[in-house]
Amino acid sequence: MPTIFFSTFYIRNDQPFPGREGSCYFTGKKTVTRPVYIWGIIFLLTVASTGLAQKKAPRLTDFVNPFIGTTTLWDSADLGYKPTRRAWGGETFPGASLPNSMVQVTPVTMWRSGSGYQYEDTVIYAFAHTSKGHWNLCYAPFIAVSGNIAPKTYYSRFTHANESARPGYYQVYLEKYGINAEVTSTLRCAYHKYTYRNGQHKKLLADLSRSNEKVHNWKIEQKGDNSFAGYQETGASFFFYAVANHRIKNIESLKDGDAEVTIVNYAESKNVSDPLEIKIGFSYVSVENARMNLESEMMSKSFEEVKADAENAWDALLSKIKVSGGTADQKETFYSTLYRSFLWPVLLSDANGAFRNAKGEVANKGFRYYSDPSFWDDYRNKLVLLGMIAPDITTDVIRSITDRGEIKGYMPTFFHGDHASVFVAGSYLRGIRGFDVQKAYRLLLNNAFVDGKGGRPHLQEYMERGWISEMDVPNPKLETVAKAAVTKTQEYSYDDYATALLAKALNDDANYKRLIKRADSYKHLFDPSTQLMRGRLANGNWITPFNPEQPYFEYMYREANGWQSAFFAPHDPEGFIELYPDKSAFEKKLDSLFTIPWKGYEAHNLTTFIGQYCHGNQPGHSSPYLYYFIGKQEKAQRILNLILDKYYRMGPERLAYAGMDDAGEMSSWYVLNAIGLYTYSPADPEYLITVPLFDKVAFDLNGKTFNILKKGNGEHIRKITYGGQKIEEYTIQHKQLQQGKDLVIFTDTAGIR
Repeated sequence: MPTIFFSTFYIRNDQPFPGREGSCYFTGKKTVTRPVYIWGIIFLLTVASTGLAQKKAPRLTDFVNPFIGTTTLWDSADLGYKPTRRAWGGETFPGASLPNSMVQVTPVTMWRSGSGYQYEDTVIYAFAHTSKGHWNLCYAPFIAVSGNIAPKTYYSRFTHANESARPGYYQVYLEKYGINAEVTSTLRCAYHKYTYRNGQHKKLLADLSRSNEKVHNWKIEQKGDNSFAGYQETGASFFFYAVANHRIKNIESLKDGDAEVTIVNYAESKNVSDPLEIKIGFSYVSVENARMNLESEMMSKSFEEVKADAENAWDALLSKIKVSGGTADQKETFYSTLYRSFLWPVLLSDANGAFRNAKGEVANKGFRYYSDPSFWDDYRNKLVLLGMIAPDITTDVIRSITDRGEIKGYMPTFFHGDHASVFVAGSYLRGIRGFDVQKAYRLLLNNAFVDGKGGRPHLQEYMERGWISEMDVPNPKLETVAKAAVTKTQEYSYDDYATALLAKALNDDANYKRLIKRADSYKHLFDPSTQLMRGRLANGNWITPFNPEQPYFEYMYREANGWQSAFFAPHDPEGFIELYPDKSAFEKKLDSLFTIPWKGYEAHNLTTFIGQYCHGNQPGHSSPYLYYFIGKQEKAQRILNLILDKYYRMGPERLAYAGMDDAGEMSSWYVLNAIGLYTYSPADPEYLITVPLFDKVAFDLNGKTFNILKKGNGEHIRKITYGGQKIEEYTIQHKQLQQGKDLVIFTDTAGIR
């Protein structure tokens, strides 16, 4: 059969108007206020003698929608409260990037927003070149402009009808200037392509006085006929070197009060319709290294070649997990969340291996140097997924945090616990061994036993009494900042457990015994009268009054309330359950977490609820799985199914997450549960088995594929086999998955004997 496809063209005011892919134009005579869609059936004939072309199979990148997670929830029915301000969305970005790369070239629609991009916005300021999804970065903003420029109002309107994105590529039409903007990237470089409607007065604007962080200094200067270079200094300096396909006429600075921008004016080419194309290399070391990165990664390539390379890189990564069955919507959500899981941590070293260490000195140690993971968020699941799919990157991330640790005396910490302990121990026990484990272990012992700046806050108190006391705060408010004593105690207990596992693996019996004993410390804050985790004053008295439904930013709990923080002991679920009178009492208490209504509290970090359970933030994400440990897997699965179905494609556009992605944690939660595995205790080399969304999952685990097969249409697990042998528990070891056999999950009684 001939291949049939539909084409979309746009007509507006006798001018070329960009199509959804940013490369197709149609000039017409009709004036319209919105795109006109011309649907046609086009038959493609091959030049080969075989005749008509066959339909091209979709690539896995075709299932990725980079706009998922960029929208904000406004409906109180979704949020769980009536909003008086913009809630935090997924805070994701739609721009071009490669897996764990230095560069994220993405539109900025709002400064000092989570990722720089908010879907509900209507203007674009610039393309920044770094983004995490937190309130920092957005370095080195550039954008093409034309005509007379006002420093305070240079931004352009845009619409989503004339915007598109896919892995490694982003396109938008800048209405103010009649420019179709396209960007793509390599590991350390960005490629900008601007097609002007009238083809004239090509300019590039650099707004280097702005980023999502305070800018201390910046510089830009011409380096040749068609090149410029400079840097932007926030904490570190981000250097750039750019080469265009047009000759630079001059570089000028424009000021208006506190607003200052730089304009690079380009001379006209013989063919005024030629796009303005700019290739930019970046480095945290120097301008010279930025130039080197550009020459090694991009200078010899066209825009289409770079774009294709980026897509190939993403397709190779996404191909590590191939799913069959399920709905088209589930497949799109799955591959979009898998894509989102591999944007952080980011590369900080150059093509020659050079990087700036924790002292700011230039170093080169023969490995790729990465940023710290977002430990408090990602240790729960994303860092395990990173190790399963990209063990080489995981190895270099551990080398990087160890290098920083040797300078500072401690492994990097994040919020409360160190959680590097969970990452290092879990990775080592899953067989990742390409790092100096003794160096990493010594630093983890410092985190666990050495009180000091850079280590765990309030460590001495924790070691002496076994728990951390809370400050006596009269009338605490929602945004109260105190010691977050309950959360710290719980998480230090788990960090001690993780380090104990590593001590045992390294035959350090003395420290194993010390740490495994401390892993029970969380029990000191269990209040039998409320059957919840509750803060205590330094004299041992419980915090009074006590309202477990009141959320706090950092008082007793971090970004949570007493219910959401009640059930965290992933290393000791059986011991935790024994704190209750019996399993029936525990089940009733756990049921209450999902049934007591949220009372309408509005907090930045907390959105979307199932009872008191908040899927919009991390602290309670392990709670549903506790049903497994009282023989009620079906109850856990009902909640997991609800979350998978309702909490990742929310809002009128169906592009909103339930809460902030936090550098991939929310996304990784979806990926793992969608394939039928979850990292309930990420320090342990094992997984809880859940019901997958798909009939078949083929997972390439470091070169060997294991399959997950779902049998039946039931809601929960009835039987599990691996390699044909029945599994009595709901867990499977990492070393078993490495055998490359079939994990079969039966969800109804059919076929079970």
